[in-house]
Amino acid sequence: MRFWEVYLHEFRNINLREQAVLPGLLLLFSAIVALIWANSPWKEAYHHLWETPIRLQIGDWSLSRSLHHFINDGFMAVFFFVVGLELKRAWISGPLSKPSKALLPIAAAIGGMLFPALIFLGFNAGTPQAAGWGIPMATDIAFALGVLSLAAPNIPPSYRLFLTALAIADDLGAVLVIAFFYTSQVHWDSLLMGMAALSILFAANKIGVRSPLFYATVGIGGVWLAFLVSGIHPTIAGVLAAFMIPARPKVSGKNHLRLADKLLDKLRNRPQGNPNVVDPSGAALFHNIQTASRHVLPPLQRLEHFLHPWVSILILPLFALANAGVVLPDFSWQVITEPLVLGVFLGLLVGKVLGICAVGWLAAYITGQKLPVPPKHPAWWALGFLGGIGFTMALFISVLAFKDPQLKASAKTAVLLGSLISGVLAVLLLKIKPLPQAPSAKPKT
Repeated sequence: MRFWEVYLHEFRNINLREQAVLPGLLLLFSAIVALIWANSPWKEAYHHLWETPIRLQIGDWSLSRSLHHFINDGFMAVFFFVVGLELKRAWISGPLSKPSKALLPIAAAIGGMLFPALIFLGFNAGTPQAAGWGIPMATDIAFALGVLSLAAPNIPPSYRLFLTALAIADDLGAVLVIAFFYTSQVHWDSLLMGMAALSILFAANKIGVRSPLFYATVGIGGVWLAFLVSGIHPTIAGVLAAFMIPARPKVSGKNHLRLADKLLDKLRNRPQGNPNVVDPSGAALFHNIQTASRHVLPPLQRLEHFLHPWVSILILPLFALANAGVVLPDFSWQVITEPLVLGVFLGLLVGKVLGICAVGWLAAYITGQKLPVPPKHPAWWALGFLGGIGFTMALFISVLAFKDPQLKASAKTAVLLGSLISGVLAVLLLKIKPLPQAPSAKPKT
């Protein structure tokens, strides 16, 4: 078995806490490497690497982009595809499936998006930098959950669930912001082709097509390519394509258990031969068990299960390596007080906390629902600082918001500083007072 197959297999089988920690550590490592490289004597090699041209050609059709563009427009479309799968699953059977449970984290997420944007505009309204208002709105779910798992490994499930639901709702908000406010001139002919490809995926879902290969082919060859040349950012294609993936299994779990029991009984009752050789009838039984097991999981979960490790251990760290390499300025008072830097930095550090904690508390007060921890507990405010870890999504929006390299560099610097300090403060608050533990079930006698 090849190295990557072994690595992916082991990643899928580690516990949830380790799955949350590992992506955050890889992101942090990639960002540190990028920062050191971009500020080293080899900084020219760093920037030249990402400008390497890549050309795809099929007959007379060709697509030419730099490596940096392929990462941000191609690989990140896969990331947003997984985000779309998670959003759909969350709405169907996850933390956002019940309005009563989803109301508080959604309200907190909305507050955590509005307050940072308002703080940013307070410093930058009426200037060219105002285009960056969406930068401090974003939360990096991988980093936030990673920091939470490292700082408080024995957290109550309700706390992690609240943060997860909040981050998923935040992701949806970020996707909508990118779609409606960070889209260049639209080429309607290409957009119509993309919508036609989406219609094919929708029709295939309704008539019962369950092949992930079919959805991948039409999604990449139709939806993604069409959106890429339409002017709408292709990462939106990833989210829209994900919503077309079937979420219902071909075989129900109960029927699968009945069928599997019958097939296993046949295997048990077969005459024993050479233990190292399976005869054709035995091989057919094993194949039928494998097929039935595959059909009990809907394509949505199969794709999410397959792609999640690739996104966590390859795509996001590669994005961080390509985008976090900011040439750090001399941190004079003039640099720190730039309106763009202050807007992003305070948006993440202050706006996120006020928006998440204040609006979340207000929603709980109005509805009478219970928050995961009391508002007076330091862990409640730690939740706001965890939301202030923008990193991946904030860096991504900063790339879309500005064309001026200097503005991009200032915004990225503020994102890194704001995310770092937010993470440190979240850890300190989680350590000040232990989180209240969920009551353990008493053993039956």
